[in-house]
Amino acid sequence: MSLLDSALSFLKEAGEKAGLSEAELARLRQPDRIVEVALPITRDNGRVEVFRGYRVQHNNARGPYKGGLRYHPRVNLNEVKALAFLMMIKCAVADIPMGGGKGGIVVDPKKLSVRELEQLTRLLTQKLFPVLGPRLDVPAPDVNTGPQTMSWLVDEYSRLAGGFQPAVATGKPLALGGLPGREPATGFGGMMVLLELLRRLKANPKKMTLAVQGFGNVGYWFAVAAAKAGIRVVGIADSRGAIWSEGGLHPEQVAAYKKNMGSVVGFPGSKEVAAAKFLEQKVDILVPAALEDVITTRNASRVKARIIVEMGNGPVEAAAWQRLHKRGVALVPDILANAGGVAASYLEWSQNFSGAQSPEAENLARLEKIMVAAFAAVYEKAVELQTDTKTAAYAVALGRIATAMRLRGAA
Repeated sequence: MSLLDSALSFLKEAGEKAGLSEAELARLRQPDRIVEVALPITRDNGRVEVFRGYRVQHNNARGPYKGGLRYHPRVNLNEVKALAFLMMIKCAVADIPMGGGKGGIVVDPKKLSVRELEQLTRLLTQKLFPVLGPRLDVPAPDVNTGPQTMSWLVDEYSRLAGGFQPAVATGKPLALGGLPGREPATGFGGMMVLLELLRRLKANPKKMTLAVQGFGNVGYWFAVAAAKAGIRVVGIADSRGAIWSEGGLHPEQVAAYKKNMGSVVGFPGSKEVAAAKFLEQKVDILVPAALEDVITTRNASRVKARIIVEMGNGPVEAAAWQRLHKRGVALVPDILANAGGVAASYLEWSQNFSGAQSPEAENLARLEKIMVAAFAAVYEKAVELQTDTKTAAYAVALGRIATAMRLRGAA
């Protein structure tokens, strides 16, 4: 099942539970707009090469489209459509006034120079200019893009608009209106959700063990927040391998080792674990924070964790999710767990309109309130409907989106 098929399967079940009409469900299955553009740039060698770019805007009933912009050779329209749909759901779960969008360019950025990447980004901004804007569609960094990409986008958009428009994108450097605290936001937000779950389960964090698969920005900051909460981080995996230590791992020390050595493998005091077996180790909390579909019907029965927090996008296959839920595993869905990133983007976007820039501690405190409220809504909906948390999260989101559509007369 593709990511798009999986997302739409939850739409049908949760939409019915949330009381949406067939007409509303039909509208939400399709994006509002799909933009596909050709991007011809002159390479450093003088040769012209044409790249393909996409922007999908799924639904803006609750506010401007919001979603990342990724540069990757495997970007395709179905993937972008799925991610735009999920962004719509994620924004509504977090109860922020934005809709769902996503974009991408089919390119391997490692094969382009900085000048070529800037040229590509500016050309994409020019092509998308009629459908972008602080009140229309607000991109953000994603796979292989970052603050510099957003800086080029903001500058090109502002040039075309005739004035500085920092709110046209989020994930910017602090000097251009970025948010203090944006870097740890996604991992921190996920950890706030986990702590709320542990509180509801009456489980002591200091007696729990945790393993995180994926040690990029999200996995690192989640592990840091977990360690600060007293949870023993016993396993860490990156793209090159995995390590384990029952005595506990210090995320900051592991990150420093990885920076010097290129991988977590070989960290002093740890043992190496085969990547295929990492997800099957005995641990209380498992945090898949990397690739999609790493837990499937093929390995779900061997997963021993009592709690799974989806910090990556779609790491648990839909059929495997249902099996784990029936087995009594407590699952936190990606559309809730990693919504801290888009919630932080909302804080940055809203601050850009006033020109204010709140300190990191204040931003993280606001983010915590958003994530705690989002968890409460999903948890209570799961109890009310006697269903799993992913279906409940969709039901919460779809109920909010449908209400906005009805009030606007758009249904």
